[in-house]
Amino acid sequence: MAAGLLITDSQDRVLLVEPAYKTDWEISGGSVEACESPWQAAGRECREELGVGLAPGRLLVVDWVPAGAGRGVMLVFDGGVLDAVQAKRIVVPPAELKGWAWSSPPQTRQPLLARRVSECLQARADGSTRYLEDGVPVS
Repeated sequence: MAAGLLITDSQDRVLLVEPAYKTDWEISGGSVEACESPWQAAGRECREELGVGLAPGRLLVVDWVPAGAGRGVMLVFDGGVLDAVQAKRIVVPPAELKGWAWSSPPQTRQPLLARRVSECLQARADGSTRYLEDGVPVS
């Protein structure tokens, strides 16, 4: 199980991180550790990856991903809007991340991530929580 945060800027660009251990960009997040809730994991991963403390907001998406294609279940919480001052405080750990960037959803080239981010943005806008399978809404 993994958990992450949907973080945007005032222009609705999504904050993505570039892991050092793989080629695909991701939202800030990672594996849920033993005795840790997904909500706690999302906040911890944000602090570890970006060096900023953001309290996760409400649950936006639960995404089940088939074996071999991902982590199993990904929960994405609302990370809010990061202003320019907060963004300047971001410091990534070089052993874990190559960097970070703001991205418009069409610039998100990984199909699963693009679908998931799109659903997260829609859930944030309409106040819903969405259940997905491989990034596709089921209900």
